[in-house]
Amino acid sequence: MSIKSKASMPHRKIEVDLTGPEGNAFCLLAMAKGWAKDLDKDWEPLRKEATDGDYEHLLKVLDREFGMFVDFLR
Repeated sequence: MSIKSKASMPHRKIEVDLTGPEGNAFCLLAMAKGWAKDLDKDWEPLRKEATDGDYEHLLKVLDREFGMFVDFLR
């Protein structure tokens, strides 16, 4: 789901189930790339930072950048 479409509904966040297929690091990166585009963020520096560590580091970076729109469920 696009963050832009969710921005008009601030009471509901996008939910990403980390225990399912959406929790795969490559899937998370693909979603984050779309979210960055929706928010006019420069993707490449964000991708580099997010992939410069382990899975928990990836989640920290994505939560920092998109946490106001997305809940990562464990």
